[in-house]
Amino acid sequence: MFTGIIESPGSIISIASKGTNKIFWVASALSPELKPDQSVAHNGVCLTVEEISDKTHRVTAVQETLQKTNMNDLQVGDSVNLERCLRPDSRLDGHIVQGHVDTTAICTAKEELNGSWKCSFHFPEKFAPLIIEKGSVCVNGISLTAFDVTENSFAVAIIPYTFEHTNMQQIKKGDKVNIEFDMVGKYVVRGMELGNLFK
Repeated sequence: MFTGIIESPGSIISIASKGTNKIFWVASALSPELKPDQSVAHNGVCLTVEEISDKTHRVTAVQETLQKTNMNDLQVGDSVNLERCLRPDSRLDGHIVQGHVDTTAICTAKEELNGSWKCSFHFPEKFAPLIIEKGSVCVNGISLTAFDVTENSFAVAIIPYTFEHTNMQQIKKGDKVNIEFDMVGKYVVRGMELGNLFK
């Protein structure tokens, strides 16, 4: 379980393929504090830390993850947003995030607004019921508020702190990002789909 509050950026320093999986070595200020078998969100994708060496750590993304996230597009030198799992005694500063990416979206516009940034994204229309105006959405692991919501698009506003401390500063038009919709909304939609099953 995560909150969408990024702790540190990381840099991909090596990528290797093994069967249908990809192995990533990530360098970050957070890496020395990690331990094997710990869950860490990478761009919003929950991955298990397998090994730590100096200021780097190793994770593996399986085929399912590579197909449904932007992990397969990562290259050496790319920045990823990192967040450790939520502790029971922590404040929930963002919103409830599982680290289970629902889909990817494409950045359609990025606009500087004299001190903040507006980023717009296009996503598959079948996910339209899962996002609402002023609702929470997780973009590359970042807890953000959606606005200008349509059936297949939304926008988010990026404050300077978030811009400086995440990979949103590198995102440009045409880039693919990971999207996780609000978990509560998923349960509501699922309940409506099942109708009177439990009556």
